[in-house]
Amino acid sequence: MKTLPESILLHAQSLAEGGILSPKEFLHLGSRAAVDQAFSRLAKEGELLRVARGTYVAPVAGQHGTRAPAPDKVIKAMAEQNGEMVTPHGANAANLLGLTRQVPARSVYLTSGRTRKLKLGRAEVLMKHAPHWMLALGSSPAGAAVRALAWMGPAHAGKALVALRRSLPAPEWRALTATRAMFPSWMAQAIGRESARD
Repeated sequence: MKTLPESILLHAQSLAEGGILSPKEFLHLGSRAAVDQAFSRLAKEGELLRVARGTYVAPVAGQHGTRAPAPDKVIKAMAEQNGEMVTPHGANAANLLGLTRQVPARSVYLTSGRTRKLKLGRAEVLMKHAPHWMLALGSSPAGAAVRALAWMGPAHAGKALVALRRSLPAPEWRALTATRAMFPSWMAQAIGRESARD
């Protein structure tokens, strides 16, 4: 019969990169104290990485030793487990859409869930709660445009929208203009002005 730490490790190794584990999943194998102790020991030994309170991942073995899983894979697994909408931050969106060359220094994601910090090896990832309107169009190009505009602010919205109108596929531009009533006034007005220039 396998020990509690062996059972936890076996499960951790069966998951895809970034798959998350929670002590709550293993309460059928022992008391809460025993499960917590097993997770704590596995984290101290480097067999698991504690990314947040009650959330662990398995390190990824590579040619040069082990590393933390890719942040986007951990974020995706957490979003699926918690039923959250998670998207890249507006600075990332602006960069991807060609509106800025600036690359964010640290990883920030927007979430419909609560704000929290994750520790992935030496990297720290921030999951920041965002208002509904910022996530309403999801991870589509139109949704990325909304987050990019929010990050750039009112002063740069007009210029950014000229570029977005040229670069976004027509259905995405229509999605952006059709949902503008849910955005802050300055953004709705800027989108309205740009779409009126036909």
